[in-house]
Amino acid sequence: MIIVDQALKARAELGKPVKVGMIGAGFMGRGIANQIINSVPGMELVAIANRHIDTAKKAYLEAGIENFQTVSSVVDLEDAIAQGGYAVTEDAMLLCAAEGIDAIIEVTGTIEYAAHLVMRAIAHQKHIILMNAELDGTIGPILKVHADRAGVILTACDGDQPGVEMNLYRFVKSIGLTPLLCGNIKGLQDPYRNPTTQAGFAQRWGQNPAMVTSFADGTKISFEQAIVANGTGMKVAKRGMLGYEYTGHVDEMTKMYDIDQLKELGGIVDYVVGTKPSPGVFVFATHEDPKQRHYLNLYKLGEGPLYSFYTPYHLCHFEVPLSVARAVLFHDAVLAPLAGPVVDVVATAKIDLKAGETLDGIGYYMTYGQCENSEIVQRENLLPMGIAEGCRLKRDIQKDQVISYDDVELPEGRLCDRLRAEQTAYFAPAKTLAGVK
Repeated sequence: MIIVDQALKARAELGKPVKVGMIGAGFMGRGIANQIINSVPGMELVAIANRHIDTAKKAYLEAGIENFQTVSSVVDLEDAIAQGGYAVTEDAMLLCAAEGIDAIIEVTGTIEYAAHLVMRAIAHQKHIILMNAELDGTIGPILKVHADRAGVILTACDGDQPGVEMNLYRFVKSIGLTPLLCGNIKGLQDPYRNPTTQAGFAQRWGQNPAMVTSFADGTKISFEQAIVANGTGMKVAKRGMLGYEYTGHVDEMTKMYDIDQLKELGGIVDYVVGTKPSPGVFVFATHEDPKQRHYLNLYKLGEGPLYSFYTPYHLCHFEVPLSVARAVLFHDAVLAPLAGPVVDVVATAKIDLKAGETLDGIGYYMTYGQCENSEIVQRENLLPMGIAEGCRLKRDIQKDQVISYDDVELPEGRLCDRLRAEQTAYFAPAKTLAGVK
C-alpha cells in the first residue's frame, strides 16, 4: 500500500491516470466516487453504471462533477472517455466492454446480476475489484479461474474487513510469524434481525435496510470470513464459527483459543462480539523461534504462544482506490481465492419455513448465512446462501435448520447456478488427484 501513492503520483505527472468504471452507485458507491474524484490524483472515475440512472448521476453530482453525459452504446461511452469526459448509463455491460477503462469496481451487492457483469468484464480483460463478498463467497473460486485465464486481477478490496484482515495477515507473515487466526470484531450478532427491526438504523445512516440486516444477522460477516478463509486456506472451528463474546481488549483473547486445535486445522477464521477495539480486525500468530519470542516479549507482545496483531478500524470506501491501483499498476490482488473453496456460507432458516414458499434474499426475513467448511458443505449437499434467493421449498424447514439442495427447486436458467456447478466440478477431489498425477 505504501508504494501506491507514489505510483499514482507518477501516473498523474505523466498525464496517464488509471481509468476506472464503477457499477453500482448506492451508499458505498457514492462514497467511492467522491473519494476517487476528489482525493486520488492519478486516477479518474470515467463512468458510472446504475440500474436507476438518476442514482448514477447523483454520485457524480455529489462529488462535484456536473459535465457528464448519458450514454447507451459502447461507441458513445468510448467517445466520452477518449474526450476526457464522464459518462453515466443504465447498462452496466457497456462499462465491461468499453475500451479506455482499466478496471471495474463492482459495488452492486448482487449475485446473479454481478455474475454476468464479472464474466463480461473478464471476457474484455478488465481488472475487477469486488466490493461484494457475497458473490466472492459463492462463486469466487471459479471466477478467479476465468480471470487467471484472461490475465486479469479479480480481487476483494482494501478498507472492507476482509481486505484489512488480509493486509494484516500478509504483514504478520512477512515478519516471520505464522498466522493461526484471522478475526473480525463485531458489536452485535443476532441471526433473527430483519429489515423491519433494522429500519430505524438504516434510515439514520441512509442505508438499505436489507444490507443493514445482513450485518446484524451474521450473514455479512460469514461471507467476509469465508473469503478470508478461501484466500488463506484457513477453516472454521465449527459451523457458524466460535463467535466468542468478550468485553475486554482483543489482546487478552489469545489465551481463549486452543493453539493445538488452530494448528491442526491449519488456522481458523472467526469473529468476536463486544471486544475492543470495535470495529476492528485481528490476527493471532505464533513463532517457533525462542530467540524471536524473546524479542516479541521485549516489544510488549507478551510471552505467547499466540501473539496479537490488530487494526482498530476499517475505512471502507476510502481505501478502495488503493485496491484499483494495486491491481492495475502492480498486478497485486488484495484478497482472492487460493484455489477451490475452503469455507462456504450456507443458508439457514431464520423462521419456520413452509413447503411451497420461495426464499427471499440476503438480509431479509427468511434466512441467514453461516460459515461451514466446504468439505462438509459438499458432503451434506448444503445450499449456499448466495444461491438461496428464488429457490422454492419442497418441504417444511424448521427455524435454525440448514437448508440443502435436496430441500429446494432452483430457478431455471441462472448463471450463478451454472458457475457454482462448474466450480464444484473443477475443484472436485478427483480432479485434484488427477492434477497431482
